[in-house]
Amino acid sequence: MRAFFLKFNSTLLFFIFYSIFSFWGKPGYSQIIPPGMGKAKTGSWATLGLSQNFGTKDRKNWNSVTYFGFGRKSNPDGKGPFYKPSIFILTQEFKNRFRRNWEYNLALLYARQNEYIDSFPFNKKYPSFKQEFRVYGRISYLLQLNRLRITPTFRQEVRKFYTPGFDQPGEDWQLRSRFRLQFSINLDGGNIHRIISTSEQLFSTSRNSKTHKWSDFEYKDSRFALYYSFSPKKTPITLNIGYMYNLVGRKDPFGANIFAFDFMLRNPF
Repeated sequence: MRAFFLKFNSTLLFFIFYSIFSFWGKPGYSQIIPPGMGKAKTGSWATLGLSQNFGTKDRKNWNSVTYFGFGRKSNPDGKGPFYKPSIFILTQEFKNRFRRNWEYNLALLYARQNEYIDSFPFNKKYPSFKQEFRVYGRISYLLQLNRLRITPTFRQEVRKFYTPGFDQPGEDWQLRSRFRLQFSINLDGGNIHRIISTSEQLFSTSRNSKTHKWSDFEYKDSRFALYYSFSPKKTPITLNIGYMYNLVGRKDPFGANIFAFDFMLRNPF
């Protein structure tokens, strides 16, 4: 347990707590947090997306978000965040604001993640990648306090994995629960410049394709992110630049520093 806490860098802790307690703001369009990339020192994540509001003429309380993202990473011993390909993701998500302070999301996701050996020289495994089809839903409570919005979220996922040839891998099904707390801070009063901070913990259970037995439901990893978001009023875009620290495991944890950028086109239709 001591090793678990030693993995936290003092600078990282400063930014997390400073962002939570020191800024005040109002949210706009959310950033897209990077996925986990396995063992690496650093990683990079870039996303392109389209966000469209729709609904009745008087109340457009539905939102559709379509995006694809690419991730690259270093080896566990370094080499830089762009060294080798890690993951590709395509997502379609629908969001509904069904009460003043409540919203839910339903989504479909496809991911292709490259697989590498954990020891030197960190070559590709065989098979070299795995495919994933994911269905998930989440529910969020939005608490507005002047310029600060606090959003606790619960997200439940059903994940199905395949080999490159659509055969069954060792782990074929997974149920994963995610608990997130997000703070969104408006820096200028006009929802143009914002700081977004999130803390998310993930728990899961997996099925073995040969024995058909499920593992224990337990903690897997934590993800801490800090973002700057820019949404100009006269241009229908949102730009997000940020950083995520992914802390994986409990008994022998390891961490990855991931730098992220996403570009979202808002309401083009």
